[in-house]
Amino acid sequence: MTAFTRRRLLGTTAAITLAASTLLATFSPAASAQSMEEIKKKGTLTVGLLVDFPPYGTVDAQNQPDGYDADVARLLAKDWGVKLNLVPVTGPNRIPFLLTNKVDLLVASLAVTPERARQVQFSSPYSAATIVLYGDKKKTIKAPTDLKGVRIAVARASTQDTALTAIAPEGTEIRRFDDDASAMQALMSGQVDAIGCSTTVAAQIARRSGDAFENKFVLRQQLMAVAMRPGQPELLKSVNEFVAKNTANGELNKLYRKWLQADLPAMPAN
Repeated sequence: MTAFTRRRLLGTTAAITLAASTLLATFSPAASAQSMEEIKKKGTLTVGLLVDFPPYGTVDAQNQPDGYDADVARLLAKDWGVKLNLVPVTGPNRIPFLLTNKVDLLVASLAVTPERARQVQFSSPYSAATIVLYGDKKKTIKAPTDLKGVRIAVARASTQDTALTAIAPEGTEIRRFDDDASAMQALMSGQVDAIGCSTTVAAQIARRSGDAFENKFVLRQQLMAVAMRPGQPELLKSVNEFVAKNTANGELNKLYRKWLQADLPAMPAN
């Protein structure tokens, strides 16, 4: 390995580490509870969540985690009668944080996919989102066959990354960024022609850029669920009971309307 390559690798690693450590002032280094009762015994629920995916995950005026996911985590901790420790994570590191016991569970806009289900245990869905290809109005893009030669930004390791990679023909230029905010900036600055993102991210771009961009086509309808480590049946049962109870009593719908100004979509139970 040359000195240049080593420097480049070190630079890349440093960038990833910096992104992953944003807002990580305090968190439990070992959140290995296997059940709700164990979490109640230690008195704190440690939850990983995104802070770069508004309105699901964002920060408030005091730079603290906020958004729909944060409110769901607060409701869960309240239901269980424990304190809440919110740990900001990124798209690429959220599952590693869970599997290395840095958090008890994820309420991190994690879409349910077969690939992820081989790594983590999913609860019943608590949220949903539509993922679209959103791009320059001047470019005619109506179907995957139109993507050849198109520059597209996505958040690395996201659902949109997976969905786009699966359908993009040879010659599509997929550029992967650490988060949605960086991918958005690439689109608005003209570095790319389109972005794979949720409709909520597309709405943010529209507010900032007027009518320069438009929805091209739907990449995926995704259900999002709480993620836990495999082999935690008691914890899964407790989380599913929480989701069922707060769907039935309307509490999750209240939070969804607060952040997305729409009713929580009807979702299947596990």
